[in-house]
Amino acid sequence: MSGFDETLLDDGDETVPVRFVVNGRKVACEVAPRETLVDCLRNALELTGTHAGCEMGACGACLVQLDGRAVHSCLMFAVQADGAKINTIEGLTESGAIADLQAEFHRRNALQCGFCTPGMLVNAHELLSQVARPSRDEIRDALSGNYCRCTGYEAIVDAIDAVAKARREGGGAT
Repeated sequence: MSGFDETLLDDGDETVPVRFVVNGRKVACEVAPRETLVDCLRNALELTGTHAGCEMGACGACLVQLDGRAVHSCLMFAVQADGAKINTIEGLTESGAIADLQAEFHRRNALQCGFCTPGMLVNAHELLSQVARPSRDEIRDALSGNYCRCTGYEAIVDAIDAVAKARREGGGAT
């Protein structure tokens, strides 16, 4: 007898049931205990707008709203989100919550390749829901957790600034 308890071996086939409200819809799926939330959203729920970038929480491509707060879904196990309310870029788009941000990103060419755009929009949405009048420095600070290889950020900052001003004035972005 080796003293090794083989019942503790993980054969890789174990799954755990999880339930979420994703984009306003109740969903249930079976996940491996160590499956990340981003992988669950993309693979099990086919919500591919949330991107897996660095998988270390540094690039912001995986941002989703979890119970109203932006979180890095690559740093969280799906089982940790059991029972949570999750909004992905698809849900924010469908609800119209970010329509003005999307339009301004498009107008100012702040989206170029588009890989970082969903995370940028989730982050911008959170910022503008917390700070009605962010300064350009506050916008830059809020975006410091999002990495973009294409735009140089100025167009993104310009777009968010324009939407913030338009919202304050009660109209659309200009």
